[in-house]
Amino acid sequence: MKVAFLDTVHPVLQERLEAKEWQCYDYSDTPMDKLIYLINDFDGIVIRSRFRMDESFLQHANNLKFIARSGAGMENIDEDYCQSKNIVLFNAPEGNRNAVGEHALGMLLSLFNNLNQGNAQVKSGIWDREGNRGIEIEGKTIGIIGYGNNGSAFAKKLQGFDCEILAYDKYKSGFGNDFVKEATPEEITEKADILSLHVPETDETRGMINTNHINEFKKNFYLINLSRGKNVQTKALVQALKSGKILGACLDVLEYEKSSFENMFDGDLPEDFKYLVKADNVILSPHVGGWTHESYFKLSNVLADKILNHFQ
Repeated sequence: MKVAFLDTVHPVLQERLEAKEWQCYDYSDTPMDKLIYLINDFDGIVIRSRFRMDESFLQHANNLKFIARSGAGMENIDEDYCQSKNIVLFNAPEGNRNAVGEHALGMLLSLFNNLNQGNAQVKSGIWDREGNRGIEIEGKTIGIIGYGNNGSAFAKKLQGFDCEILAYDKYKSGFGNDFVKEATPEEITEKADILSLHVPETDETRGMINTNHINEFKKNFYLINLSRGKNVQTKALVQALKSGKILGACLDVLEYEKSSFENMFDGDLPEDFKYLVKADNVILSPHVGGWTHESYFKLSNVLADKILNHFQ
């Protein structure tokens, strides 16, 4: 089997494939216009997010048997085309779910306890205890939308905080337990103090957090988004932050991100983004929720397990 690595991933994947006498080639710096002349020779492709695997590219890969994505989301792969050509798709949400769960909890604790603000103030010589009085998670109701690897990992981290956890997943049921209650969307909008998104980006989820949906919530609430930036309409979020309907936000992803996730945008910053940057009740990070030193290894190791189990 010949495998082309179009992105840089942890070397354990290549090492494990080569241990089975597979041939691996590094094309992580090769541009798309050159790859189309090379890719027909390969049985497999390993990617992160550098290129979109659409029909215009994949039609040049007539021998392709699989695509392996080092990550969870598959929105940069034309799944319908791959299915029509019997190309097997692998991803590795098991590899970064713990990292996402920890990051979501870290962002929430940072927001509730004013850690960013307090740190900056003390380093500037300001000692404001009252202005940095925190909020506790205990007693709050947390609604989780999407109860796959990442949503369930976040719920697991919350179990020691004496809070109520409500979870909804359109495509999953029977997952309730002593700590997590399987809920309807209506129950979450009725009860949630905190809403956390853990869903992929699809036609169904894109823009799901909009003005209409925000206004359906009975309580003013906090928003956490470690899914995909385009699942939240930034303009609606900013309006809700200004009105107080959304009390604060933890955003690891942004609507403005490019599909590669390596940059946001060119040119002037949008006004709504400028607001988020200046808002004390907004915590931002650069799409690194699942990007730890440990998950870097786990993602590749999980892919190696799946690929080798499938083909051997």
